[in-house]
Amino acid sequence: MASIFTRIINGEIPCYKVAEDENYFAFLDINPLAKGHTLVVPKQEIDYIFDLDDQTLAGMMIFAKKVAKKIGSKIDCKRVAVVVLGLEVPHAHIHLVPINSENDVDFHREKLKLTPEEFENIASDLRE
Repeated sequence: MASIFTRIINGEIPCYKVAEDENYFAFLDINPLAKGHTLVVPKQEIDYIFDLDDQTLAGMMIFAKKVAKKIGSKIDCKRVAVVVLGLEVPHAHIHLVPINSENDVDFHREKLKLTPEEFENIASDLRE
C-alpha cells in the first residue's frame, strides 16, 4: 500500500504544495512547529532516508536547500532547521522548520493550529 506521502504526491490526498520537480516534492506539514514548516520527500517511495541511493539523497538535499532558501526569505526566522526523524511515515523525508532558537525544533511541544486560509497563504508565498 502506498504511503500517505505517495498518495499526496499522486494527488489522492490534498496538500499545500510548496515546490516540485521531476524527482522531489515539498509541502507544508499540517501539524507544524512553525509557520512555513515544510516536508521534503523524494517521489520514489523508500522508507529510510539512508536507504536512498547516493544520487537521490544528494538531489534531495539540493532540492531541500532551494526550498529552505525560499522559506528563509519569506518567513521571519534566524535559520531554517533540517530535521530527519523518519519514524512517523514509512517514506524518506526531511523537515524544514523555520527557527529562532533550538527549542523551536522540539517535536514534543504543541503544534500550531492554522486555518486552511493561513496554510494556503503560506504555501502561496513560498511558491512565488
